[in-house]
Amino acid sequence: MSNATFTLSAFGDEIDNDLTMQLRTLRDLHVGGLELRGAWGTNVLKMNDGQAAAVRRLCDEYGIKVCCLGSPIGKTPILDPIENKEANLKRLFEIGRVVGTRRIRIFSFYPPDTSTNASYDAYVPQSIERLARLTELAAKGDFLLLLENEKDIVTDTPERCHAVLDKVNSPHLRFAWDPANFVQVGVDGPMTRGWNLLKSYIAYVHVKDALLADGSVRPAGEGDGQVRELLVGLKEMGYHGVLALEPHLQVAGHSGGFSGAEGMKIAAAALRKLMAQVDCQEV
Repeated sequence: MSNATFTLSAFGDEIDNDLTMQLRTLRDLHVGGLELRGAWGTNVLKMNDGQAAAVRRLCDEYGIKVCCLGSPIGKTPILDPIENKEANLKRLFEIGRVVGTRRIRIFSFYPPDTSTNASYDAYVPQSIERLARLTELAAKGDFLLLLENEKDIVTDTPERCHAVLDKVNSPHLRFAWDPANFVQVGVDGPMTRGWNLLKSYIAYVHVKDALLADGSVRPAGEGDGQVRELLVGLKEMGYHGVLALEPHLQVAGHSGGFSGAEGMKIAAAALRKLMAQVDCQEV
């Protein structure tokens, strides 16, 4: 019998721009983790030292732990100078140390032409080279980079995610599985197609669902992302980690989404319903 345990977290900026409102809602929903992507209208990468200290103080006050920095690193053209991304990552290390997390979400860069993903395989080697450099910095700083699958970036499909993770081959670069993002690039049955390829790399999960027919976002279990099957797989492998709510129920944009407090409540209830069905232990 599996002894897997699941910790719920959520992207606070999906609730409100104001961090206090984010934390108040999470506390009311009994969600103990915060995905720090933005607060007070400021992206985490742009936060100054005073803002980072304020995040830590408010999180301590509300009993909420920052689980991961929802950084935008890798959501930039693959031809941009990598030195800029290295500098940004070093700044995120500083912010992470202040707010109390060693996890940073990243992406694998935009190819020059995103009108179709037919040519994306050609950019896998370049993505590997760039992510290997970022991962080396993470290893030196004792941070964990979490590569999220996402539309319009090199690692949009399970196969390309695996190709990059396998070649970088570092415990400091692991995978953040997002069911909806796979569906939105036309992956029919993400678990069926991607689980065996990626399960050994999974260290994080983003929870949102989507319909294959039109890509519209839905609460967990109401789309084609096989979220229930994902929970079963995680439980069977003995996963001890985070399920991060990223509902996108009102807005699903390039750099984030919005659900509002009510949307986050719906998303948390939908996830917990699925967790109860497969007997997932929440801690």
